[in-house]
Amino acid sequence: MNKNTLKTYRQKYEQELLESIIPFWTKYSPDYQYGGYFNCLDQDGTIYDTTKHIWLQGRQVWVFSKFYREIEANPQWLEIARLGADFLRNYAIRDDGRVYFSVTSQGKPIYLQRKIFSECFYIMALAEFSRASEQPHLLEEAKRELAKVWEWAYDWTKVGRPNYSGQISAQSLAVPMILLNLISEVAGEETQAYQREISECIERLQLHVHSDTKTVYELVTPQGDLIGSSEGRLLNPGHAIEAGWFLQHWAQHFQDQALSETATNMIRWSFERGWDSEYGGIYYFLDAEGYSPTPLEWFMKLWWVHCEALYGHLLNFSLTGEKSDWDAFVQVDTYTFQRFRDPQFGEWFGYLNRNGEVTHRFKGGPYKGCFHVPRSLWLCWRLLETLENAQNTTSK
Repeated sequence: MNKNTLKTYRQKYEQELLESIIPFWTKYSPDYQYGGYFNCLDQDGTIYDTTKHIWLQGRQVWVFSKFYREIEANPQWLEIARLGADFLRNYAIRDDGRVYFSVTSQGKPIYLQRKIFSECFYIMALAEFSRASEQPHLLEEAKRELAKVWEWAYDWTKVGRPNYSGQISAQSLAVPMILLNLISEVAGEETQAYQREISECIERLQLHVHSDTKTVYELVTPQGDLIGSSEGRLLNPGHAIEAGWFLQHWAQHFQDQALSETATNMIRWSFERGWDSEYGGIYYFLDAEGYSPTPLEWFMKLWWVHCEALYGHLLNFSLTGEKSDWDAFVQVDTYTFQRFRDPQFGEWFGYLNRNGEVTHRFKGGPYKGCFHVPRSLWLCWRLLETLENAQNTTSK
């Protein structure tokens, strides 16, 4: 790969992150009166709803803490991270370890999901902020909460979800993949204490990968068998790609070539299935056997799916050197920057119709916040820089 090409892309990602994305959230999101962040922001940053969604609060704490440590020790970034971390600890978590899904601007509870994902992003926030702020006791808090989440993870009756007699026993891809990522965030370099949990997550994640049909299923039985229903046939290409690069990070950690190949294929297969050859972009949902997917929004193009594909393909290329992986990265990059990016007010739109037209003008909502875009841009920028430096070394 031409080093000038790598430099051009590296500069583009760095510039987009530092001159568009981070300034948008820095300017409009912090709530200096009550703490935390406003995450429902219109196209121009106007606050259209003061509800604070906790998993987005946690994600934003992670972003500003991580960037403080990895990009620049900017005091403003640390203060913004502290604003969110203090709000989370004061208002988000209950005595039993459950974490609210949403609260008012002043921190009064609105809604508690019967899932574990708000807890997961609470843990991510605490772990990364503990390192950025040099408060090791917060990391210990994160570890204690992780132990609770691990206990609840595969039996949601423990978080209040009923289990009915007609239900088919199923495992969601979301659980082992997010736990794998969460363990990496909490453990850092000290992974020895979590070897059993890591191995179990990897085994569970691989149950969703069916190499005979080159398919990554969102739901399977606890044994990895297919579920004969529309829900069981549902594919989420973006989720599978994200799970692929999570798995790839662990494959590189363990120097496991077979696991690395599985991770590479998860990204490739999901992209090949998910790409809309007529209008471009990656579908939100698909049916594995070609039926109409039951989610009404199946044909939409979402920001986070494309963010995950950008890094997934670039990571594949960095490991394989295959032109097809680079071409896939360029293909997604071209579509993403043309369709989601907002050159007028900064940040990215989140939702497009099949044709690639913006359907929702807001930059932040109950499910879109300061996370997927900055994380993807940072990961790609960092990897492009590594590739560029390798080219410079080779050319000397």
